[in-house]
Amino acid sequence: MRSSMLRAACLLGFSALALPAAAEPDPSPAGWHVVPGSFEPGRGPDGNSVFLDAPGGLILVDTGRHPAHRDRLLGYARTRGRPIAAIVNTHWHLDHSTGNGEIRAAFPEAPLYATSAVEGALAGFLRDGRARAETMLTAGDVPPEREAEVRRFLAVMDAPDALRPTRPVVRSGEVEVAGRRLQLNVAPFAATEADLWIFDPDSGLLVAGDLVVAEVPFMDTACPEGWREALATVAATPFTTLVPGHGEPMDRAAFAAWRSAFDNLLDCAASDRAKDACVAGWRRDAARFIAPGREAMIDEMTGYYLETRLRAAPEERQRHCRHSAS
Repeated sequence: MRSSMLRAACLLGFSALALPAAAEPDPSPAGWHVVPGSFEPGRGPDGNSVFLDAPGGLILVDTGRHPAHRDRLLGYARTRGRPIAAIVNTHWHLDHSTGNGEIRAAFPEAPLYATSAVEGALAGFLRDGRARAETMLTAGDVPPEREAEVRRFLAVMDAPDALRPTRPVVRSGEVEVAGRRLQLNVAPFAATEADLWIFDPDSGLLVAGDLVVAEVPFMDTACPEGWREALATVAATPFTTLVPGHGEPMDRAAFAAWRSAFDNLLDCAASDRAKDACVAGWRRDAARFIAPGREAMIDEMTGYYLETRLRAAPEERQRHCRHSAS
């Protein structure tokens, strides 16, 4: 039961695990602004959202899950007096994309840039999540305080076109988005079947999505070795600030520390070292990213991912390392 709760925490939000919200910084003179996500007790997470100024308006990267996060995004655009001219989804996980439909309803001319990996999710992972949610509602197993969130998830499943890109990104390259030139980079078979990360050479900003998750990498739909390769490409990019999918912005030294912890976790998982040793190694290596008092929860999540992804049977380990249609 606990393992299924952990799995839902990352993507569907059916558990009560808590990750702290990052402090929201002031708008950057370089032309970007972070609206921090949150992961509070008794609710699913919101990923970080990033606004970039562009000649045509505001570019919004990721739209969160909850109505409160959506309202902060719309409020920022209103305060700036600028339209949301384009939306970019780093990946299809619903803590980064649930707000798509409502943001696009407010700004119907805004195209949605994303990979098409959501199609496999709609046919598999999200379909299965919907079935579980409906079963839980029918059985009365959803706590009253969670019912609105579960129904919000089902509403997204009833309108899946809001998750589908209107401007599919199929390969890495430079793209003009709302008049601002950005590098949109596709990482195949990493945290999802195809993650999208954004680099703005003019400001040195890199928006990583869930290729970087501060306290522990969310591996529910991950291909770990593909993820490792994606992080090597990120490391070779001359960024000055990296915004992770969850957690505070990082400089190059912080990212290097996180990447080293990630590599060590994968290496430990591939060895014959005991599970507890690998869990302790992550907590040691990633200590700077783990809030005090949360060590036991991070240990449990790390152990869960070791069992279900990193040390699963070979077929299961490879399940997210190939196209979902295959």
